[in-house]
Formats: sequence, structure tokens, C-alpha cells
Amino acid sequence: MAFYAYILLCNDGSYYAGHTDDLETRIAQHQSGALGGYTVKRLPVKLEWAQDFPTRDEAFDAERQIKGWGRAKKRALIAGDWDKISELAKGRAG
Repeated sequence: MAFYAYILLCNDGSYYAGHTDDLETRIAQHQSGALGGYTVKRLPVKLEWAQDFPTRDEAFDAERQIKGWGRAKKRALIAGDWDKISELAKGRAG
């Protein structure tokens, strides 16, 4: 079984990060408002990025890491721009 970390783009332009073991169902739950919370007041949402992981712990760790990132770093991840992610990480450390 695969587990996923994902980023949604909300209708207000904000990003939401989460994790799940059923990506299709989870996105449908967000879209319908069934989950409540952050996304329910920011519908519709659009899946911008997802990655599969072998364990729930790894997917959850990725979600927590992404939630700690700023908007520019999330955009770089969505674009697959690893150089930009590295550059942004160095800037924060300095």
C-alpha cells in the first residue's frame, strides 16, 4: 500500500499540505467539504503536487516538513525545481 503527501491550491490562493493512503478519495473529500477544517472555506481546491511514500510515517513527515515551508519553497517543490529549494533552504539557514 502506498501513502501520499500532497499540496492543494485553495481558491484563495493559499496552499494546504496533507497526507493520505487514498489520494483520489481524499481530494474528493476536500472538494465536497466533508473534511471541514482549513479547506472547507477555501473551495474549490486543486491538487498541485503529490508524492508517494512506502510508509504512513514518511508521508506524514513530508507533510509536516512542507507545512513548515514558505510559499516560495512550496512553489519550487510543485515545479520540481530542486535547485531553488536548495537555494531557499540555504537562505533560511544564513
